[in-house]
Amino acid sequence: MNKIQKPWGHEEIWAQTSNYVGKILVINKGHQLSYQYHQKKEETILVLEGLLEVEFEKSGKREKKILKPGNTFHNPPLQKHRFTALENCRLVEVSTPHLDDVIRLEDNYGRTAE
Repeated sequence: MNKIQKPWGHEEIWAQTSNYVGKILVINKGHQLSYQYHQKKEETILVLEGLLEVEFEKSGKREKKILKPGNTFHNPPLQKHRFTALENCRLVEVSTPHLDDVIRLEDNYGRTAE
């Protein structure tokens, strides 16, 4: 398993093929990922532990949703989104293999598009 440290926690890539990627994301309480979108990448998350706030844009307006263990969220390409851990969170993410497809719009850690 490939563990990658992030300023908000870490991710573990547990499956990677030319067709899909499987990750575990661990987001520390009070931290958030960048407000971002993907041009090609499509992803779905499943909350395993904790409470997660998902911020996303729908019809040009930002909306927020609280996810608890067992809840899922699908993120199609071009949808702007952000995850914030209200408690320590552990998520499963399955996605297309476009790992470098990140356009950051806002970031608490000073990062730019990867």
